Formats: sequence, C-alpha cells, structure tokens
Amino acid sequence: MKAGPVLISRHDLPSSSLLPFIGLTFLITWGLVGIYILWPEAATARFGAISGSHPFFFLATWSPAIAAFVVVFFHSGTAGVRAFLSRLFLWKCSAGWVAFILICIPLVFVAGSLIKGGPVLAPLPPEGVTPVVAVLFMMLFLGPIEEFGWRGVAQPLLQRHMAPIWAGLLIGATWGLWHLPAFALAGTVFADWNFLPFFVGNVVLAVLVTPIFNRARGSLLWPMLFHWQLINPFWPDAQPWDTIILVGVAAIVVWWNRDTMFTRKGAVTEAVPAERALAPKAAE
Repeated sequence: MKAGPVLISRHDLPSSSLLPFIGLTFLITWGLVGIYILWPEAATARFGAISGSHPFFFLATWSPAIAAFVVVFFHSGTAGVRAFLSRLFLWKCSAGWVAFILICIPLVFVAGSLIKGGPVLAPLPPEGVTPVVAVLFMMLFLGPIEEFGWRGVAQPLLQRHMAPIWAGLLIGATWGLWHLPAFALAGTVFADWNFLPFFVGNVVLAVLVTPIFNRARGSLLWPMLFHWQLINPFWPDAQPWDTIILVGVAAIVVWWNRDTMFTRKGAVTEAVPAERALAPKAAE
C-alpha cells in the first residue's frame, strides 16, 4: 500500500537537507580521523595520541548530532532547535518495546557470550564495580548522542520517500560506512575488530530500532536508550554470536511488524515537530 503525499510543516526540514547532514557528518569524522591515519606522527605530536577519551574522538563520535543541529538551526532557527529537542521527552512507548530494550538486548549479549564459552557478565576490573559504572555513564554521552542525527534527522526525512524497512537499511549502511576510518586507527577499540561483521551489525541494529522509533512517534529517548544498551560495559564480549543472533531477532521483528515496516503509512516524517503538536490546547 502506498501512502499519500507527505505534508511538511513550514518549520520542518526540507528533504534536501539530508545531503548536507550526511556531508557534514562524514566531513567531521573522516576529517578528524583521517589526520591520524595520513599523518600519525605529526598528529600525535601536535594533538596527542588518539584514544577513546581524546577530544577528537568525542567530536568524531558526535558528528551526526553536530550536523543535525546545524541543519535544524539553519532551516528553523532557535525555535526549531527547541522543537527538535522536545522529541527527547516523547516517553510513551509500548511495554513490549520497553522490555525489548531493557531485557532482550542484554540477553542477546549474554547468550552470545555463553555460546562461545564466555561469562554471563563482563569481568570486573580489580577496582571493582565503581569504574564500570563510571564508564557506563560516560557511554551515555558517546554513542547515544549520535541518535540526534540518525533517528533525529535521517530517519524521518527518508521515511517521506520510502518505507521504514528501506530507510532503516539505508541508514544502517551509512552508519556502518561512517565508522570505516576508525578501523584503521590504532588506539581505539575498533582497531581490534573486523569491519564486515560490524557493518552487518550496524545494518541489523538500524532495522531493529526503526519500529521502536515509529511506535514511539519519533521519540529520541528510546533510540538513545537502545543505543546505550549496545555499548553497556557490563555486557560481555559476544562477538560474533551477538551479530548472528541479532540477525535472527531482526528477521522476527520485521516479520512481526510487516504491516508497518513495508508501508509509509503511519511512519514518522517530522524532524522538527509542528508548533501545533507542542503548544498546549487552547481553553474551550
């Protein structure tokens, strides 16, 4: 079934803003990482050795969010930025999806670890649980911030022109490709990983979060919590079984939600919510 034409609020982003969003996202990340790949000694001498706590690493990770706020501000001004941020407070989501994020995702990592003979939880350092909790909260300000871009801008704009399943696949492929230079960068976790399973995992995860995003009516809160679960330091190393299991889970999720995944009807298409959706009802 084809959905009708998408009506765009005058304050919302035009679909053409997707291109500068993608361009700026890649320019920031690939530019910063590229300095260390092309001129490692000079970059290290001038800016310090790259690591997961280096300011450049944070900037590279935040580039989808930076690009998102740039295009929102350019087209909608400060009022648009406030409306865009209001999507953080769309907390209503079905209990099933909440359980999926809070229970099913951790179980995938536990199951993958057990299959390969690993532990139920990641081993604690000698210092105990405190540093792991600290890392957990630091992670909240890394990967989840990307969702301002991927789900904040890219997903609604793409869903104006294609069914959610194709939007999720395209974002997942873009998301995976965006990470590519990090695999040539020593001093980060990516240096020890294989790119192909990671790329497949990105595509699968982008598909999985799509029905959550649409069911929560464009909420940024739930995709951020979903993303946070993926990098939770308490979950054990489950590669490659976590990716394999997630492929099966994604197939089930897509089939179960086939009525909404393969049609644009009901898909979220607003990046900047219309004023009428934010303003309180007038007294009758």
